[in-house]
Amino acid sequence: MRTTGVLAADGGANAAWPGGGWALWAAGAWAVFLAAHLVLNGRWWFWLLPSLLPPPVFAALPALLLVLSCATGDLTAAVVAGAALLLGARQSGLVPGALVRGKRRPPPDGAVRVVSWNTQHWCQSTDPEPFYAFLRGLDADVYLLQEYHHDQFNGTYRLIDDERRLRATFPGHRAVIARGLITLSRLPVAATVETAARRTLRVDLEMPGDGRILATFNVHIPVQLRLVSPLRADFYRAVRSRAADRAREYRGLLGDVAGCPHPALIAGDFNTTAAIGDARRIARLGADAVALSGRLCPTSWQARPGMRWWRLDWVLSTPGARVHSYRFRDPRGLSDHSVQEVSVSLAEPDRRTTPDLRVRHDGFRHHDEGTRHALPLPGKDRPEGQ
Repeated sequence: MRTTGVLAADGGANAAWPGGGWALWAAGAWAVFLAAHLVLNGRWWFWLLPSLLPPPVFAALPALLLVLSCATGDLTAAVVAGAALLLGARQSGLVPGALVRGKRRPPPDGAVRVVSWNTQHWCQSTDPEPFYAFLRGLDADVYLLQEYHHDQFNGTYRLIDDERRLRATFPGHRAVIARGLITLSRLPVAATVETAARRTLRVDLEMPGDGRILATFNVHIPVQLRLVSPLRADFYRAVRSRAADRAREYRGLLGDVAGCPHPALIAGDFNTTAAIGDARRIARLGADAVALSGRLCPTSWQARPGMRWWRLDWVLSTPGARVHSYRFRDPRGLSDHSVQEVSVSLAEPDRRTTPDLRVRHDGFRHHDEGTRHALPLPGKDRPEGQ
């Protein structure tokens, strides 16, 4: 009888499920981690490592703990798990608004199709024939392409020259090439503009109709890691140096976008998820178009086949640029990044007085200003997989 009374007094958790106290321990451990994440993320270089968790974990794990806590009858654990779910929701990358958007409307006349894609070292490990056929089949008015280089697998990469094939594949496009980036455009290139961000390529384009300007920012933020053993000191030195490098890139990009007098489209591989502190910097650049994708959990990068759990690629717009549709396209095994495809138009005439930055030309153009500084850090500090 005494034993029975003790069991009853222990509460519903242990009575309903022997060993049920583990739920509180697990919920508490996650809450401590989440508190540290919210405080340190984006403020301490080392936290770039914990923030590499797949963002859906920040919703899935506390939701699971909440369900199990309720099943065990541990109300304290349920409260802790529920609070963690609410506080970590913004880190999860989930986009509830994507499920409640109204009926999709076709893009208006004058809208252009833009694709952004990290090509994974420009068909270095794939046959060029399907690679170029895939690019051509995207049939975009504007291509913002990253990783126009080959990996040397020794901490460096080699810039390449594939212009002859590009000309043959895209005879109706103009191209600007710099910093391992390519902007290909059917639209007239009004100007190439130097940027403070050393891994960004800005190209101003004349939109159809009245020739108003859309500024495009082709972005590739450096990756956080070197692919070496975490038991080596070099691993952590590289994380620290790259955290500083990423911060400089974002500061430069924020200044470049703020100083742009035209509506802008900012797209590329940001090597940043919703769970990484740099997402706060991305939010200051412009409006995120991802809700138009219709995906609750949008993802764009896979560590290996079947593990597409991260969204590293973004499309943003500033006032005056209107994004009408957004979708991710399967790269068909040609890259570890999905293709981002959007349609964009300009909302209103840009009547602001600006300096004449136009540089008219035909064919291909190399925009080399700052290119030397845009190369990866030499030797062992080169951002692998950039």
